[in-house]
Amino acid sequence: MLTRRTASPFDLFERLEQQMHSAERVPAAEVHETDNAYEVVLELPGVDKDAIDVKATDRTLLISAERRNPQQSPVPQANEPTVSDEATSPEAPAKAGRGPLLSEFRYGTWSRSFRFPSGIDRENLNAHYQSGLLTVRVPKAQTMTTVSVKVEG
Repeated sequence: MLTRRTASPFDLFERLEQQMHSAERVPAAEVHETDNAYEVVLELPGVDKDAIDVKATDRTLLISAERRNPQQSPVPQANEPTVSDEATSPEAPAKAGRGPLLSEFRYGTWSRSFRFPSGIDRENLNAHYQSGLLTVRVPKAQTMTTVSVKVEG
C-alpha cells in the first residue's frame, strides 16, 4: 500500500528558510537630494574599506563591494613564509576545519547602481566610510549648455 505524505505547515517554513538563505542580499540604502547634490548612504557592516569600489558615469553611480569571510585564510603567495608551528600547537585542532554551528552572515560580492534624473559631476564625487556606513556625495552637474541651430532653407 502506498501512503501519501501530507504537507505539514512546517514544510512551508522550511522552504521559506531555504529561499531566504539562497536570496541575494543587497545593502539598505537612502538617497537624499539637495539643491546642489545627491547623497547616497549604504549600510555596509563588516566590509573592509579597501573592498569598496565607487564609479560614476554621466548620470549613474555604481557601488560594488565584497564582504570577506574572516574564517577563510588567504592563499599564501609562493614567496611568502609559512608558519609550521601552527600545526603542532595544542589549539590547532580547534582552529582547523571547525566552522560555526550556525551562520546567517552573507559573504561575497555585490553591486548596486543608482540612476539620477539629471547629470552628475563625476570629477567631484566624495565617498566616506565610517562605522559600517558608506556615504557618497554626488554633486549635480552645473553646466547647462544651449545650442543654437541655424535653420537652412
